Amino acid sequence: MQQNIIYFDNAATTFPKPQSVLNAAYECMSDYCGNAGRGSHPIAMMSAEKVFEARVALADFFGSTPENVVFTLNTTYALNMAIKGVMSGGGHMLISNMEHNSTLRPAARMARDNVLRYDIFKAYDRSKPLTAKDILADVISKLRKDTKMLTCIHSSNICSYSLPIREIGQLCRRHGILFCVDAAQSAGHLPINMEKDCIDILCLPAHKGLYSPQGCGIMIMRKGLQKLATLTEGGNGVNSLELSMGNESPERYESGTLCTPAIAGLVSGIEFLNSFGLDTIASHERKLWRRTYDQLSSIENVTIYDDTEGSVLLFNINDLPADNLGALLSDRGFCLRTGYHCSPLAHNALGTADGGAVRIGFGIFNTEGEVDSLCTSIRNIADRYRA
Repeated sequence: MQQNIIYFDNAATTFPKPQSVLNAAYECMSDYCGNAGRGSHPIAMMSAEKVFEARVALADFFGSTPENVVFTLNTTYALNMAIKGVMSGGGHMLISNMEHNSTLRPAARMARDNVLRYDIFKAYDRSKPLTAKDILADVISKLRKDTKMLTCIHSSNICSYSLPIREIGQLCRRHGILFCVDAAQSAGHLPINMEKDCIDILCLPAHKGLYSPQGCGIMIMRKGLQKLATLTEGGNGVNSLELSMGNESPERYESGTLCTPAIAGLVSGIEFLNSFGLDTIASHERKLWRRTYDQLSSIENVTIYDDTEGSVLLFNINDLPADNLGALLSDRGFCLRTGYHCSPLAHNALGTADGGAVRIGFGIFNTEGEVDSLCTSIRNIADRYRA
């Protein structure tokens, strides 16, 4: 890595990875990187054992069962599997006004193809804080007789705002609606229990809050959930003479070779999280968020969008395009994300400027000194561009 680089893009991918994660991925690639479920020889069996170990770890961490843990390419793929798997037969779906394109685009595509209809409920209002009761009331107002599914984020990818998923899940359960949660930004940051939160399908990445390698996403289903329509078909190591993917989970949903090195790293990533504890990680991130917020809010021509403490802070320098600001900060050694962050609905809800905004994503390896350096650079740039 280049010297003097300070990484604040953890909302996209956490970096650096814990040494234990690097060791686990390397050990897999050097010692046993065979195809899990594709043979009875020792290398394939060692890979299969590691994959099962990961299923157990994820099931324990999020409150499900190992056979309902499905490995995918990433969270986007997992959400597509969930949405298309449930809604391929038609019906009505609800999403929130804070959704990532991973949910919005599949819904929009299926609506254009006249497969489904969808409505957007208000989960965020920049003019006033919304209570859980406010959000639930808007959900109820948009329910239809054929509403099959509600899909929403747990936490936003552009700010630290979170939805009351337990209350939403309980409402969905009462109305017989399948509840799917996009935990791309909350997994590893906030507690999630599928049973207690009434979550039917949970979609998440390995490479963000679980501090694991890229190349692996996860779709976890609750026990007893009806079989979903498959998104892809191919080899899964089971019943090769059959023309279908079969009915057994997780093999029904896992066509093709799994990313075993990333899955091996994921096991160590969860162990790393457990060694710290979610409360410790969340407390550290909130502390850095507050330190950043206090310094940036004192700069006259800086706008901060949303004041929810957490792992993500979104801001702009007034009259300076976000991409230009990102480039100036990159020149000074800071890694941040600019633009619309694949979340036009959320940017519209927050009322960001044309061109989006600049996102700071905090992680466990960031320090107060790094925050102070970043804020000093932002202040210097803001002074230069003050109208």
